Amino acid sequence: MRITGGKYLRRQITCPPGIIRPAMDMMRESMFSILGNLEGTSFLDLFSGSGCVAIEAASRGASPIHMVEMDKGKKATIEKNLSFVEEDHRLFTMDVLRFLLSPPRSYSVVYADPPFPMEDKTRIAELVAEHDAVSDGGMFIIHLPREERKLWDSEIASLRLVDERKYGRSILLFYRPIGKQDVDR
Repeated sequence: MRITGGKYLRRQITCPPGIIRPAMDMMRESMFSILGNLEGTSFLDLFSGSGCVAIEAASRGASPIHMVEMDKGKKATIEKNLSFVEEDHRLFTMDVLRFLLSPPRSYSVVYADPPFPMEDKTRIAELVAEHDAVSDGGMFIIHLPREERKLWDSEIASLRLVDERKYGRSILLFYRPIGKQDVDR
């Protein structure tokens, strides 16, 4: 895998051992093109795997970047991949759902790439909304198999779907927090 843009362009990222489904270069490049300049933003990468998506965010200006990965066997590879990253970064080695019960801060962008076989993925969005993991004006993005699209409503908790993109068998759904002005309509 490689970083597709920003100051770490073309840097190689190592895949950790075990089960991993790295985000396709084309999909990552497209997602970050949609997000635009990330200078002055914070980024949370849930189900981090190799750390590639968070490193891509740092490459494009996000700081701090936080990653959550439950598999302790991937920690050494993620840390090796982070070795050249100058931006403030932190890896949480724990269950994502437990992390979302009390995130250390709100983030400009929360990206989730849960294992495709995982059930009840909408719980991730519910916890992101309930515990203010996404800052006002921020974005929650989830990578799913296309056949699961029907399970995702246009509104989940206090998040509203604003965009979706298809990439082969995958889909990215983009949600924004519903502001008070939206609720009062």
